[in-house]
Amino acid sequence: MIRDITIGQYYPAPSVLHRLDPRVKLVGTIVFIIMIFCINNIAGYVIATAALAAVIAISRVPVKFMLKGLKAIFFILIFTAVLNLFLTPGTPVVEWHFIRITKEGILMALKMAVRLTYLIMGSSVMTLTTTPNHLTDGMEKGLSPLKKIHVPVHDISMIMSIALRFIPILMEETDKIMKAQQARCADFESGNIFQRARSLVPVLVPLFISSFRRANDLAMAMEARCYHGGEGRTKMKPLKYYRRDYISYGCILLYIVVLILLNIFFPPVQQLLFAALGL
Repeated sequence: MIRDITIGQYYPAPSVLHRLDPRVKLVGTIVFIIMIFCINNIAGYVIATAALAAVIAISRVPVKFMLKGLKAIFFILIFTAVLNLFLTPGTPVVEWHFIRITKEGILMALKMAVRLTYLIMGSSVMTLTTTPNHLTDGMEKGLSPLKKIHVPVHDISMIMSIALRFIPILMEETDKIMKAQQARCADFESGNIFQRARSLVPVLVPLFISSFRRANDLAMAMEARCYHGGEGRTKMKPLKYYRRDYISYGCILLYIVVLILLNIFFPPVQQLLFAALGL
């Protein structure tokens, strides 16, 4: 389970997506996530699915590697789907004592499951195809207009980049600690949910100690190299837009326009189809 987390990892591959400017990938990821939660019809989900599949194919990241990241959020997906299934009011489909499942609840559960799945996969594509250094540079450059109102853009970008970089490191550290505890006859699988949670205490304590130690080592390394933020710092490889980046921006704009038009014009057609089918 720990090794299945892919967010924060970088997967090197000779793809066009890897060579794109990080600002393009940041904008594309943000747009994709926002539009996923704005879609309200089947056609929109079909377009989003096609766009995500195309991006994954272009990235040359193995689909199995991409899908295994969903194992880590499987419990969250199930929990969210169950909440929407039983707590959404509407036309009842199943009624038994206090249990009440509605047609709207089923649709909402499916929507939330798809949205969370696409959110994780879309974010994973960005981190798998962008190094932490490029991600920091892209965030700093993209948010640079906020410097005029004294927002510490460089510090925010550096903090987020370090946080993403530390995710796979901490997961690896957790895996090592759990294996060491299992070698000492620790049991993390048997018992109810409360017993399993209590058995994780011997893992959490050394993990916190290791995290603070790593953070302290990183701070000392940055101080030893006279790091004082982004003011006056130059880049060895400054970001520059190329033709492929402008084409990507055009694809992002086209994606937005298509989904907006579908949200406006497709719902009446969808209602007519449902009415004709008696749904």
